[in-house]
Amino acid sequence: MLVPGKPIKPGTCADTLHGPDTALQERELLRDLARQAEQELTAVQVASMDELTLLPNHHGFEALAQRGLDACLQLGKPATLLFFDLDNFKHINYLYGRAEGDDALKTFADVLRIAFRESDVIGRMGSDEFAALLTGSNGVEIPAIRARLEEMLDERNATVHRGYDIRFSVTQLEFHPAQHQSAEGLLAAISEQVGGHPFGHS
Repeated sequence: MLVPGKPIKPGTCADTLHGPDTALQERELLRDLARQAEQELTAVQVASMDELTLLPNHHGFEALAQRGLDACLQLGKPATLLFFDLDNFKHINYLYGRAEGDDALKTFADVLRIAFRESDVIGRMGSDEFAALLTGSNGVEIPAIRARLEEMLDERNATVHRGYDIRFSVTQLEFHPAQHQSAEGLLAAISEQVGGHPFGHS
């Protein structure tokens, strides 16, 4: 028993000041907080991820691209945004069904994931649209990128025998801080360049 003004004996556990029940409640509270933090982190990841392709969605891509642009600005490095649009995607969905269209999207996402570097940011912007931010790169040679991606797609097309080939269009825009200021501004600029429609409504 504690006596007012009497010091605690050396070696006395702090938990005994509040009793074992209080210590147990504190441990339970910490576990609950940890579970809550984990759930919130998972929710953020899910909200930023495209469920079909497992690439960042528009929101997730913009957030990651902004980090990439910030790093490029800090290091004085360039950056280039590539916008990809699958050719005849509505035609594929109409003739072969939505499941086949989903498979085409997943295949193209896999090819992008393999073709680009870990430092590049890749995402699905909506519908049949994808984007890649190439950090530390400018003057990107579109023909070389197209040839590499088409070669990889040709291998997939030949293996699966879908009855159609996955083809794409690609547009390039270099990042200029004075013009674009942010990832959002860069995406808006390339959206205007490819026809002015918002992502996800092609």
